[in-house]
Amino acid sequence: MRVLIVKTSSMGDVLHSLPALTDAMQALKGIRFDWVVEEGFAQIPSWHPAVDRVIPVAIRRWRKNWFSAENRADRKRFYQELHSQNYDCVIDAQGLVKSAALVTRKALGSKHGLDWHSAREPLASLFYNHRHRVIWQQHAVERIRELFAKSLGYTKPTQSGDYAIAGHFPTPPNDSAGHYAIFLHATTRDDKHWPETHWRDLLGLMAESGLRVKLPWGAPHEEARAKRLAEGYNFVDVLPRMSLEEVARVLAGAKFVVSVDTGLSHLTAALARPNITLYGPTDPGLIGGYGLNQQALISQDKQMSSISAEQVKERLQQFAP
Repeated sequence: MRVLIVKTSSMGDVLHSLPALTDAMQALKGIRFDWVVEEGFAQIPSWHPAVDRVIPVAIRRWRKNWFSAENRADRKRFYQELHSQNYDCVIDAQGLVKSAALVTRKALGSKHGLDWHSAREPLASLFYNHRHRVIWQQHAVERIRELFAKSLGYTKPTQSGDYAIAGHFPTPPNDSAGHYAIFLHATTRDDKHWPETHWRDLLGLMAESGLRVKLPWGAPHEEARAKRLAEGYNFVDVLPRMSLEEVARVLAGAKFVVSVDTGLSHLTAALARPNITLYGPTDPGLIGGYGLNQQALISQDKQMSSISAEQVKERLQQFAP
Protein backbone atom coordinates (compact mmCIF):
# COMPACT_ATOMS: atom_id res chain seq x y z
CA MET A 1 0.00 0.00 0.00
CA ARG A 2 1.28 3.45 -0.96
CA VAL A 3 0.03 6.40 1.16
CA LEU A 4 0.55 10.14 0.81
CA ILE A 5 0.67 12.23 3.98
CA VAL A 6 -0.17 15.93 3.84
CA LYS A 7 1.26 17.49 7.00
CA THR A 8 3.17 20.57 5.99
CA SER A 9 4.00 22.44 9.22
CA SER A 10 4.89 23.40 11.91
CA MET A 11 7.95 21.56 13.26
CA GLY A 12 6.05 20.32 16.30
CA ASP A 13 3.05 19.25 14.21
CA VAL A 14 5.27 17.34 11.78
CA LEU A 15 7.04 15.55 14.64
CA HIS A 16 3.71 14.74 16.29
CA SER A 17 2.71 12.81 13.15
CA LEU A 18 5.59 10.33 13.30
CA PRO A 19 4.09 7.86 15.83
CA ALA A 20 1.07 7.38 13.54
CA LEU A 21 3.40 6.11 10.81
CA THR A 22 4.95 3.68 13.25
CA ASP A 23 1.49 2.34 14.16
CA ALA A 24 0.59 1.86 10.50
CA MET A 25 3.94 0.24 9.69
CA GLN A 26 3.38 -2.31 12.45
CA ALA A 27 -0.29 -2.93 11.61
CA LEU A 28 -0.05 -3.16 7.81
CA LYS A 29 2.85 -5.13 6.40
CA GLY A 30 4.56 -3.47 3.47
CA ILE A 31 2.90 -0.05 3.80
CA ARG A 32 5.05 2.83 2.53
CA PHE A 33 4.61 6.58 2.75
CA ASP A 34 5.36 9.69 0.76
CA TRP A 35 5.03 12.99 2.62
CA VAL A 36 4.29 16.56 1.54
CA VAL A 37 5.93 18.95 4.02
CA GLU A 38 7.11 22.56 4.11
CA GLU A 39 10.61 22.85 2.67
CA GLY A 40 12.09 24.00 6.00
CA PHE A 41 11.07 20.76 7.70
CA ALA A 42 11.79 18.38 4.82
CA GLN A 43 14.52 16.54 6.70
CA ILE A 44 12.18 15.30 9.44
CA PRO A 45 10.03 12.76 7.52
CA SER A 46 13.15 11.25 5.95
CA TRP A 47 14.27 10.04 9.37
CA HIS A 48 11.33 7.64 9.71
CA PRO A 49 11.89 4.11 8.33
CA ALA A 50 8.46 3.93 6.64
CA VAL A 51 8.95 7.05 4.48
CA ASP A 52 10.24 6.61 0.94
CA ARG A 53 9.83 10.04 -0.62
CA VAL A 54 9.63 13.53 0.83
CA ILE A 55 7.94 16.13 -1.39
CA PRO A 56 8.86 19.65 -0.21
CA VAL A 57 6.25 22.37 -0.64
CA ALA A 58 6.78 26.11 -0.21
CA ILE A 59 3.35 27.53 0.66
CA ARG A 60 4.88 29.97 3.15
CA ARG A 61 7.32 31.31 0.57
CA TRP A 62 4.81 31.36 -2.28
CA ARG A 63 2.36 33.49 -0.30
CA LYS A 64 4.88 36.34 -0.15
CA ASN A 65 4.87 36.76 -3.95
CA TRP A 66 2.30 34.36 -5.37
CA PHE A 67 2.44 35.48 -9.01
CA SER A 68 6.20 35.82 -9.47
CA ALA A 69 7.69 33.82 -12.34
CA GLU A 70 9.96 31.96 -9.94
CA ASN A 71 7.09 30.87 -7.70
CA ARG A 72 4.87 29.89 -10.62
CA ALA A 73 7.66 27.68 -11.96
CA ASP A 74 8.18 26.29 -8.47
CA ARG A 75 4.51 25.34 -8.16
CA LYS A 76 4.57 23.69 -11.58
CA ARG A 77 7.51 21.50 -10.52
CA PHE A 78 5.78 20.66 -7.25
CA TYR A 79 2.55 19.52 -8.94
CA GLN A 80 4.49 17.48 -11.48
CA GLU A 81 6.15 15.60 -8.64
CA LEU A 82 2.86 15.30 -6.72
CA HIS A 83 1.14 13.78 -9.78
CA SER A 84 3.91 11.27 -10.48
CA GLN A 85 2.21 8.74 -8.18
CA ASN A 86 -1.38 7.52 -7.82
CA TYR A 87 -1.92 6.72 -4.14
CA ASP A 88 -4.03 4.07 -2.47
CA CYS A 89 -4.81 6.63 0.24
CA VAL A 90 -4.14 10.32 0.82
CA ILE A 91 -4.27 11.41 4.47
CA ASP A 92 -4.56 15.12 5.20
CA ALA A 93 -3.38 15.42 8.80
CA GLN A 94 -3.16 19.21 8.64
CA GLY A 95 -6.87 20.08 8.71
CA LEU A 96 -6.36 23.54 7.19
CA VAL A 97 -8.04 25.02 4.11
CA LYS A 98 -4.82 26.21 2.46
CA SER A 99 -3.13 22.79 2.53
CA ALA A 100 -6.36 20.97 1.63
CA ALA A 101 -6.97 23.25 -1.37
CA LEU A 102 -3.39 23.54 -2.62
CA VAL A 103 -2.16 19.99 -1.95
CA THR A 104 -4.76 17.40 -0.88
CA ARG A 105 -7.32 18.43 -3.49
CA LYS A 106 -4.78 17.93 -6.28
CA ALA A 107 -3.23 14.68 -5.07
CA LEU A 108 -4.18 11.48 -6.89
CA GLY A 109 -5.97 9.01 -4.65
CA SER A 110 -8.83 8.60 -2.19
CA LYS A 111 -8.64 11.48 0.26
CA HIS A 112 -9.08 11.09 4.02
CA GLY A 113 -9.15 13.77 6.70
CA LEU A 114 -10.84 15.11 9.79
CA ASP A 115 -14.56 15.82 9.68
CA TRP A 116 -16.29 19.19 10.13
CA HIS A 117 -16.27 18.92 13.93
CA SER A 118 -12.67 17.68 14.22
CA ALA A 119 -10.60 19.83 11.82
CA ARG A 120 -8.93 23.04 12.99
CA GLU A 121 -10.59 24.72 10.00
CA PRO A 122 -13.88 22.88 9.33
CA LEU A 123 -14.06 24.00 5.68
CA ALA A 124 -11.00 21.85 4.99
CA SER A 125 -13.19 18.76 5.41
CA LEU A 126 -15.05 19.63 2.19
CA PHE A 127 -11.97 18.59 0.20
CA TYR A 128 -11.94 14.98 1.50
CA ASN A 129 -13.71 11.88 0.16
CA HIS A 130 -13.72 10.29 3.63
CA ARG A 131 -14.16 12.33 6.82
CA HIS A 132 -13.33 10.98 10.27
CA ARG A 133 -14.49 12.11 13.69
CA VAL A 134 -11.57 12.42 16.13
CA ILE A 135 -12.20 13.79 19.60
CA TRP A 136 -10.33 16.92 20.63
CA GLN A 137 -9.63 16.10 24.27
CA GLN A 138 -6.49 14.06 23.70
CA HIS A 139 -2.89 14.89 22.90
CA ALA A 140 -2.16 15.95 19.32
CA VAL A 141 -0.08 12.79 18.84
CA GLU A 142 -3.05 10.63 19.81
CA ARG A 143 -5.40 12.56 17.52
CA ILE A 144 -3.18 11.89 14.53
CA ARG A 145 -2.73 8.24 15.52
CA GLU A 146 -6.52 7.91 15.62
CA LEU A 147 -6.94 9.61 12.24
CA PHE A 148 -4.45 7.22 10.62
CA ALA A 149 -6.08 4.17 12.20
CA LYS A 150 -9.53 5.19 10.94
CA SER A 151 -8.21 6.12 7.49
CA LEU A 152 -6.27 2.88 7.01
CA GLY A 153 -8.62 0.49 8.79
CA TYR A 154 -6.77 -0.82 11.83
CA THR A 155 -7.25 -0.44 15.58
CA LYS A 156 -5.13 2.25 17.22
CA PRO A 157 -2.66 0.63 19.64
CA THR A 158 -3.20 1.29 23.34
CA GLN A 159 0.49 1.73 24.18
CA SER A 160 2.24 5.10 23.89
CA GLY A 161 3.28 6.18 20.43
CA ASP A 162 6.79 5.58 19.10
CA TYR A 163 8.39 8.29 16.97
CA ALA A 164 10.84 5.67 15.57
CA ILE A 165 13.54 8.20 14.69
CA ALA A 166 15.95 7.82 17.63
CA GLY A 167 17.67 4.98 15.78
CA HIS A 168 18.56 7.40 13.00
CA PHE A 169 20.69 9.32 15.51
CA PRO A 170 22.74 6.81 17.50
CA THR A 171 24.61 8.16 20.50
CA PRO A 172 28.09 9.26 19.36
CA PRO A 173 30.72 6.65 20.37
CA ASN A 174 33.07 9.13 22.01
CA ASP A 175 33.88 10.58 25.41
CA SER A 176 31.58 13.58 24.95
CA ALA A 177 28.39 11.52 24.70
CA GLY A 178 26.15 12.22 27.69
CA HIS A 179 28.65 14.66 29.17
CA TYR A 180 26.86 17.79 28.10
CA ALA A 181 23.51 19.52 28.42
CA ILE A 182 21.72 21.66 25.86
CA PHE A 183 19.83 24.86 26.60
CA LEU A 184 17.25 25.73 23.92
CA HIS A 185 16.92 29.46 24.52
CA ALA A 186 15.36 30.57 21.21
CA THR A 187 11.67 30.79 20.35
CA THR A 188 9.51 32.84 18.00
CA ARG A 189 7.39 34.86 20.44
CA ASP A 190 8.93 37.44 22.76
CA ASP A 191 6.62 36.51 25.63
CA LYS A 192 7.78 32.87 25.47
CA HIS A 193 11.42 33.82 26.11
CA TRP A 194 12.98 33.15 29.49
CA PRO A 195 14.91 36.28 30.56
CA GLU A 196 18.60 36.26 29.77
CA THR A 197 19.37 37.03 33.40
CA HIS A 198 17.60 33.81 34.39
CA TRP A 199 19.53 31.75 31.83
CA ARG A 200 22.75 33.28 33.20
CA ASP A 201 21.69 32.42 36.74
CA LEU A 202 21.04 28.81 35.70
CA LEU A 203 24.42 28.61 34.00
CA GLY A 204 25.99 29.86 37.22
CA LEU A 205 24.26 27.08 39.11
CA MET A 206 25.61 24.58 36.56
CA ALA A 207 29.23 25.65 37.00
CA GLU A 208 30.16 22.85 39.40
CA SER A 209 28.19 20.11 37.61
CA GLY A 210 31.08 18.88 35.49
CA LEU A 211 28.91 19.13 32.38
CA ARG A 212 29.46 21.32 29.38
CA VAL A 213 26.45 23.29 28.17
CA LYS A 214 25.80 23.77 24.46
CA LEU A 215 23.75 26.64 23.01
CA PRO A 216 22.34 26.18 19.49
CA TRP A 217 20.88 29.01 17.43
CA GLY A 218 19.20 29.50 14.05
CA ALA A 219 19.25 33.24 13.32
CA PRO A 220 21.79 36.06 13.86
CA HIS A 221 19.90 37.59 16.78
CA GLU A 222 19.77 34.16 18.43
CA GLU A 223 23.51 33.74 17.95
CA ALA A 224 24.06 37.14 19.59
CA ARG A 225 21.92 36.06 22.56
CA ALA A 226 23.83 32.79 22.86
CA LYS A 227 27.12 34.69 22.98
CA ARG A 228 25.79 37.00 25.69
CA LEU A 229 24.64 34.01 27.72
CA ALA A 230 27.99 32.25 27.38
CA GLU A 231 30.16 35.26 28.24
CA GLY A 232 32.51 34.45 31.13
CA TYR A 233 31.56 30.77 31.35
CA ASN A 234 34.33 28.56 29.96
CA PHE A 235 32.13 25.46 30.12
CA VAL A 236 29.53 26.89 27.73
CA ASP A 237 29.82 26.35 23.96
CA VAL A 238 28.00 28.48 21.39
CA LEU A 239 27.46 26.02 18.57
CA PRO A 240 28.02 26.95 14.91
CA ARG A 241 25.07 27.38 12.58
CA MET A 242 23.64 23.91 11.94
CA SER A 243 21.10 22.15 9.77
CA LEU A 244 18.11 20.57 11.49
CA GLU A 245 19.71 17.14 11.13
CA GLU A 246 22.94 18.37 12.71
CA VAL A 247 21.01 19.86 15.64
CA ALA A 248 19.19 16.54 16.06
CA ARG A 249 22.51 14.69 16.25
CA VAL A 250 23.72 17.00 19.02
CA LEU A 251 20.42 16.67 20.89
CA ALA A 252 20.62 12.88 20.64
CA GLY A 253 23.85 12.84 22.65
CA ALA A 254 22.77 15.24 25.41
CA LYS A 255 22.40 14.14 29.02
CA PHE A 256 19.41 16.47 29.33
CA VAL A 257 17.85 19.53 27.76
CA VAL A 258 16.29 22.69 29.17
CA SER A 259 14.06 24.49 26.70
CA VAL A 260 11.48 27.15 26.17
CA ASP A 261 8.32 26.42 24.17
CA THR A 262 9.82 25.80 20.73
CA GLY A 263 9.85 23.24 17.93
CA LEU A 264 13.23 21.88 19.02
CA SER A 265 11.67 20.93 22.35
CA HIS A 266 9.39 18.53 20.44
CA LEU A 267 12.42 17.21 18.57
CA THR A 268 14.04 16.51 21.93
CA ALA A 269 10.96 14.50 22.93
CA ALA A 270 11.02 12.58 19.65
CA LEU A 271 14.64 11.65 20.35
CA ALA A 272 13.70 10.45 23.85
CA ARG A 273 16.10 12.83 25.60
CA PRO A 274 15.20 14.07 29.12
CA ASN A 275 13.79 17.57 28.82
CA ILE A 276 12.36 20.27 31.06
CA THR A 277 10.30 22.77 29.06
CA LEU A 278 9.45 26.18 30.54
CA TYR A 279 5.97 27.54 29.90
CA GLY A 280 4.63 31.02 30.61
CA PRO A 281 1.81 32.41 28.45
CA THR A 282 1.32 29.14 26.57
CA ASP A 283 -0.34 26.06 28.03
CA PRO A 284 1.28 22.69 27.22
CA GLY A 285 -2.15 21.09 27.55
CA LEU A 286 -2.67 18.74 24.63
CA ILE A 287 0.35 19.91 22.60
CA GLY A 288 3.19 19.72 25.10
CA GLY A 289 6.13 17.33 25.12
CA TYR A 290 5.01 13.75 24.35
CA GLY A 291 7.21 10.87 25.36
CA LEU A 292 9.48 9.60 28.11
CA ASN A 293 11.14 12.01 30.56
CA GLN A 294 9.32 15.09 29.26
CA GLN A 295 8.47 17.56 32.00
CA ALA A 296 6.72 20.91 31.94
CA LEU A 297 7.60 23.69 34.39
CA ILE A 298 4.65 26.07 34.23
CA SER A 299 4.57 29.64 35.53
CA GLN A 300 1.61 30.16 37.83
CA ASP A 301 1.05 33.75 36.66
CA LYS A 302 1.80 33.06 32.97
CA GLN A 303 4.98 35.18 33.14
CA MET A 304 8.23 33.50 32.10
CA SER A 305 10.17 35.71 34.51
CA SER A 306 8.34 34.08 37.44
CA ILE A 307 10.17 30.79 36.83
CA SER A 308 13.44 30.96 38.75
CA ALA A 309 16.76 29.36 37.93
CA GLU A 310 16.59 27.62 41.30
CA GLN A 311 13.30 25.95 40.35
CA VAL A 312 14.84 24.62 37.15
CA LYS A 313 17.98 23.44 38.93
CA GLU A 314 15.85 21.57 41.48
CA ARG A 315 14.07 19.72 38.65
CA LEU A 316 17.44 18.91 37.10
CA GLN A 317 18.64 17.00 40.17
CA GLN A 318 17.10 13.82 38.78
CA PHE A 319 19.45 14.07 35.78
CA ALA A 320 22.56 14.93 37.83
CA PRO A 321 25.72 13.05 36.92
